[in-house]
Amino acid sequence: MAATAGVAGVLQESSRRGQRPSGTAAVLAIGTANPANCHQDEYPDWYFRVTKSDHLATLKNKMKRICEKSGVRKRYFHWTVEILAGHPEFLDPALPSLDARLAATADAVPELAAAAAARAIAEWGRPAADITHLVLSTTSGAQSPGPDLRLAHLLGLRPTVRRTLLFFHACFGGSSALRLAKDLAESHRGARVLVAVCEVNSLLSFRPPQEARLDGLVAAALFGDGAGAVIVGAAAADDPAEPVERPIFYMMSASQTTLPGTEDALSMQLGEAGYDIGLSARAPALVRDTVEACLADMVAPLGLTGGGSWNGLFWAVHPGGRAILDGCEAALALEPGKLAASRHILSEYGNMYGASIVFVLDEIRRRRRRNGDQRERRDMFELDCEWGVMLGFGPGVTVEMMVLLAAA
Repeated sequence: MAATAGVAGVLQESSRRGQRPSGTAAVLAIGTANPANCHQDEYPDWYFRVTKSDHLATLKNKMKRICEKSGVRKRYFHWTVEILAGHPEFLDPALPSLDARLAATADAVPELAAAAAARAIAEWGRPAADITHLVLSTTSGAQSPGPDLRLAHLLGLRPTVRRTLLFFHACFGGSSALRLAKDLAESHRGARVLVAVCEVNSLLSFRPPQEARLDGLVAAALFGDGAGAVIVGAAAADDPAEPVERPIFYMMSASQTTLPGTEDALSMQLGEAGYDIGLSARAPALVRDTVEACLADMVAPLGLTGGGSWNGLFWAVHPGGRAILDGCEAALALEPGKLAASRHILSEYGNMYGASIVFVLDEIRRRRRRNGDQRERRDMFELDCEWGVMLGFGPGVTVEMMVLLAAA
């Protein structure tokens, strides 16, 4: 009894001293970065030529049609022609290439993540040493110590920074990392969480086309490389940092749902030839048929009902592909333009796995702040909403959701 009473007393005293923040977690700054190598125009011709697959004319024509329908105009890649020339094993599935691929990502991931994080920290306006927690999400690597340690060194974070590394979450990795950051920020007074999401999967997934794997063509036409970074914190009213920090989105509620029996719809397998990416044609239908029920369960406690009111929210949907966005739009009966930010990111960058959601948040923030002409303002009517939803989809099929409140 005495021991129990002692624990209770400590907890009460801790609460009185304000060890937990009184505020809601918020996105305080955003940064993004991409490799310099940009492709998409004439990509099928280049891809089949460099992989010595021009004899597969029918397959090349299929990829051209996939690219035309993808909604992707540009993508950025870490690999270069010189890298591919120096690694013939990347172009021959019969040769083991995993060691070489992982060696390349060991430097590429922390360096690209650092570029995005440095931009977020500069916008934040406080020293990097003030970061208390680091959450890094990536599907591009398999090492320990991981890229989170190298990233901390590159940014000059304190040795006491509390690091968490999320591996292999793929397209919902960014959403998962933000959910974790919300929990950390709201559990530790004064916590400032740096979330970094970095993918250079072009190094792990580049391989010649296969006639028996049309999903491989879809992957080759869709995915790109990039990194996004976010600073998350929950400031109390008496926090001296409050005048410096400017919240962008308050993170009101977060949840995750896994759709039963969908493990084979979206998958990634790491093997001797790099990643084998499985994309089932039924994935868009799964999202379309289930997304509204998932959302209704999350928003009900906040009084944000579904049905006809989905258009009263702004939407930050992970641009997993044009069919995914079309499915969400149809299932929720969204008005034209509601997914404009997600479609723009898909067009300009392709699907960058978990990093894409950070780009979408940044695009929504940019559009809300921009003073454009009247034509642009008509395209932006959906961004006048205060409340919004962030959605991420990935292997499982896993659905990550977060309710956002735009700061004034």
